[in-house]
Amino acid sequence: MNQETFLGLLRQHEGILHKICRLYRDTPEDREDLFQEIVYQLWKSYPSFQGQAKLSSWIYRIALNTALASFRKKSPRVSYPDTLPDHVAVPAPALTEQQEQLFQALQQLSDAEKAIITLYLEDLTYQEIAAITGIDVNYVGVKLNRIKTKLKTILKS
Repeated sequence: MNQETFLGLLRQHEGILHKICRLYRDTPEDREDLFQEIVYQLWKSYPSFQGQAKLSSWIYRIALNTALASFRKKSPRVSYPDTLPDHVAVPAPALTEQQEQLFQALQQLSDAEKAIITLYLEDLTYQEIAAITGIDVNYVGVKLNRIKTKLKTILKS
């Protein structure tokens, strides 16, 4: 795949990548780092994509696995300079107050719950969610009902 084709695919799925970064990281800097790591993993893994699943399902799987795997890595000690550079990366789109409340509620879910509800909110079918997460199709429905109930409780408080 050439670079232009890859960038086109990335633009098509950029929204879900930003949502995953938002759910799995708290600060804008950490979200940007995760976004870059996901893009790197997608680029590195694309030659092994065999087309057995939809491209979007494969992208979601790589993004979620990258988000979860980076939690397992030991973080090196990082020191920050006293001044910030003049160049700032392009931020993710601004959120409405309601969207912000939803993201705060979603961040209280477990990693597995975040993955399932994120895919559901992207209008993936139960079969696609099952293929990406590796759980049974019937269990996807059960988990979604439990997650929705949990979110209702969180949002009411």
